[in-house]
Amino acid sequence: RTMRPSEPRVRGPLDLDVRRKCLRDRISEISDFLLQLDALKSVNRRTYINGGERVENSAEHSWHLAMACWAFSEMMQDEYDVPKLIKLALLHDLGEIGAGDTFLYSINRNNAHIEERESVKQIAMHPGNPIGAIVELWEEQEAGISKEAKLLKVIDRLLPFLHNITSEGRAWKDNDIHRDQVLRMHQFIESESPEIYGWFMSKLDYAVEQGWLTGS
Repeated sequence: RTMRPSEPRVRGPLDLDVRRKCLRDRISEISDFLLQLDALKSVNRRTYINGGERVENSAEHSWHLAMACWAFSEMMQDEYDVPKLIKLALLHDLGEIGAGDTFLYSINRNNAHIEERESVKQIAMHPGNPIGAIVELWEEQEAGISKEAKLLKVIDRLLPFLHNITSEGRAWKDNDIHRDQVLRMHQFIESESPEIYGWFMSKLDYAVEQGWLTGS
């Protein structure tokens, strides 16, 4: 008989087998994509964690940044798009998978975004990637114009500073960093969040007093 439009189509065993195979293939592709993302764990930074126990990797930093951004957005009680903020934080160092980490005080820092952008594009093109907005979101955080991206920039700069305070300036000492360098790289916080900047300045002065950071 002729099947009426309102009647559901009865799937046969062949249809079910095809669907299962397609799903298995898709899971294999996504698994390969996730393993590519896992490479961020192998990118070491110069910041010491746990009071100087070891350096952190970029995947650890990205997770910590996401949690910190979430916490600060709640504390500040402003109208942030928290899900987007967390996505920006998780993506912000993704390009380091191909480009590696660039030290905050490196003379090559201004050009780091070029290689990182290409790396992000390559990752986004992976056949197992189901996330359509990776490049768009990465570009948003890189531009630093949106409300969420501005907060991200502040907290991204704040966390390594906090690690230096808790490790008695170990990364600063390792790389012969001076107070004026730290101040210059954090100066923008003053206009974005005077309260955070005030906290930062008090800790900066304390680091100099303790001899963790050279005063000149």
